Amino acid sequence: MKRFGSLRGSKKRKDQEVKAERRQSEPHGLLASGHSTPPTPVQATKPSFPLESYKQEPERLDARSRSYSSPPDTGQRFTVPGAQGFITTKPPAPQPFSNATSKSTQGPVEGMLEKLELEDEAVEESDSDIYMRFMKSHKCYDIVPTSSKLVVFDTSLQVKKAFFALVANGVRAAPLWESKKQSFVGMLTITDFINILHRYYKSPMVQIYELEEHKIESWRELYLQETFKPLVNISPDASLFDAVYSLIKNKIHRLPVIDPISGNALYILTHKRILKFLQLFISEMPKPAFMKKTLEELGIGTYLNIAFIHPNTPIIKALSIFVERRVSALPVVDVSGKVVDIYSKFDVINLAAEKTYNNLDITVTQALRHRSQYFEGVVQCHRLESLETTVDRIVKAEVHRLVVVDEKESIVGIVSLSDILQALVLTPAGSIRKDSIAE
Repeated sequence: MKRFGSLRGSKKRKDQEVKAERRQSEPHGLLASGHSTPPTPVQATKPSFPLESYKQEPERLDARSRSYSSPPDTGQRFTVPGAQGFITTKPPAPQPFSNATSKSTQGPVEGMLEKLELEDEAVEESDSDIYMRFMKSHKCYDIVPTSSKLVVFDTSLQVKKAFFALVANGVRAAPLWESKKQSFVGMLTITDFINILHRYYKSPMVQIYELEEHKIESWRELYLQETFKPLVNISPDASLFDAVYSLIKNKIHRLPVIDPISGNALYILTHKRILKFLQLFISEMPKPAFMKKTLEELGIGTYLNIAFIHPNTPIIKALSIFVERRVSALPVVDVSGKVVDIYSKFDVINLAAEKTYNNLDITVTQALRHRSQYFEGVVQCHRLESLETTVDRIVKAEVHRLVVVDEKESIVGIVSLSDILQALVLTPAGSIRKDSIAE
């Protein structure tokens, strides 16, 4: 009996030691967290927005900013662990809350479930602006590729030679350098080519001397005499959010990145480039609930007074619509209303490539024969498709817009890159609403 009593006494002492250790560990955990009650797992594990940590990692940022063709290894990846938000692969050190949670009284189970539901809603609400935060946490320099082609024209160059140079170099626009001011003063785009043709074309029998003889500076003085605006540009240190805002607010398609110190032009940002950069990381971020909503529910796209043409529409008529309606592409619709092709501003530059700009009475169908070998058709979507599906389609197709059609493939609207960036980045931030975007 004495021996049994000693064993029982030792067991009792051991139980008391274990209980004492538990009592010691529980208060420490609660005091460290600064709560009078044990924190929930959501409170303990949810870190700050992980993309912002790039600012404290210059080496990784520098390495990532020099590669664009494939997603670089930034050292961080995102997961979505249920209702606990998103964490990095290096989560915070575990807090001693598990025992405290199981041993302490939290009230009725219903109360805990209600609290978790509220926290889930808070997480979803915070995720709604994740793409906006992503854009704010990255600089324009991050998107500049290691090697790219940037064509710059002096304003003393002849307009005709400048457009031929655009074709020869496979670019759509070029910054304009004025030697007198020793600075960049504007951009020469395909829109300028269209405006010249639209203004001076008479007939196939009359040569467009203005295109042959005008210099860029004289054309700018003539065309911009009443609408002159300073060049819209952005610093490489500005955020991508600022770039998106500037593109949509100013209703432009190209935003030159200019170093404010050296004055050098580094790159030309476009909606397409920015959206493709976002797409590289979009699968690793929590997905906002609005990505599952349809284009119709979100009100994305233009559905009223859509500009379009027919296969037999003369090129000069199409150019007039470009100028008057300030659109960047015209769906080609047959007699039944079905979309059969699309004629964009970029297609107009082929008139310079083929030197056929002196005959603009030819039809759109005749003008588009040059691309019949590689054209894969009009990229379409439907109003009841989700925003997620639409983003994937427009990025993979590498186009600037999707034609919205109904069940009969008749045109009902247009969804542009600016529409999508507006929905992903600016609308969650409560920023400007896009009206119409001109190139």
